[in-house]
Amino acid sequence: MIEKKIKSISLVVLSFVLVAASVISAQSNQYDEISSRPGAFSRMGFGARGMGMGNAMSAVIHGDLVAYYNPALSVFQEDNSFQTSYSILSLDRKLNFVSFTRKFEFGKKKKDQSSKRKSKSVAGISVGLINASVDNFQQRDNQGNVTGELSPFENQFFIGLANRFSEKLSIGFNAKFYYSKLYEEISTTTFGIDIGVLYLANENLSISAMVTDLISKYEWNTTPIYDQEGFSTDDPFPLLMKIGASYKFDNPNLITSVEYEHSDAGTNYLRLGLEYNIFESLFVRGGLDKFNISNTDAPSRPSLGFSYFHDFSTLLLGVNYAFVAEPYSSSDRHIIGVDINF
Repeated sequence: MIEKKIKSISLVVLSFVLVAASVISAQSNQYDEISSRPGAFSRMGFGARGMGMGNAMSAVIHGDLVAYYNPALSVFQEDNSFQTSYSILSLDRKLNFVSFTRKFEFGKKKKDQSSKRKSKSVAGISVGLINASVDNFQQRDNQGNVTGELSPFENQFFIGLANRFSEKLSIGFNAKFYYSKLYEEISTTTFGIDIGVLYLANENLSISAMVTDLISKYEWNTTPIYDQEGFSTDDPFPLLMKIGASYKFDNPNLITSVEYEHSDAGTNYLRLGLEYNIFESLFVRGGLDKFNISNTDAPSRPSLGFSYFHDFSTLLLGVNYAFVAEPYSSSDRHIIGVDINF
């Protein structure tokens, strides 16, 4: 009886979130300032699972993990996890992801009070790449004649390291390298740092805190094209500060998550996510991304998704899909991914 009530409540909450988000998106005609700040591609999310849960992933410690959402998460990864995703976007845009995450156990194992054998120390590593580009971008001369085709792109490579200092506390950091090319000889690079903390309040509740894109900024120089008329400019990334929480129900097998993000661009985003394990191999999820508490006229992004896994004895293969509503676009996002655990 209780299980049925929880399932019903979860479905009602998810339906309410999605309907409310759709109404907000339909009425919106405003932008957030952060949308015009550099590195926007790196703030869209990572992969089908994360986007399907509204990117409210900084405190989720179950399933396939990636340091993009919180570098402290990698110590909770079970087995080795390889993830890759491809995004179907409008306006000739491309957005691709690839990552690998695993944990390492050091020292001799010892028994705790519950007679379970545990390692003295646990560390984790997560490496990943985000690639974004635009095709069919026409190059024109001063008369408006087409002279060629441009393919501007941006890449982010990151490596995250984490250590579990106790059964309750994990701390990690990401080192990130950005490379962006806008036009022929006009390109730039930058370095960034993320710091993340995760605290286990109990076996079901986890709490996170994170700071993203410390010291990141693009430095553009147009002198190679305009010679003496060219100039240099600095374009700093927005600094993001996040806190989150996740709760895993044992029966039914349900994960809920919430996240709050503040940026120095004046945004205060709320994110929500749900993932329900229907049976052993099938997961369904829903979420709400970028509900701006400071500007409710700005559109949020509801999402839905699923994963299906098949065990091939030596490896576990999963197929992921996510649908994300995208305002101001001719079509919405579709993210398709593959996970391999071994």
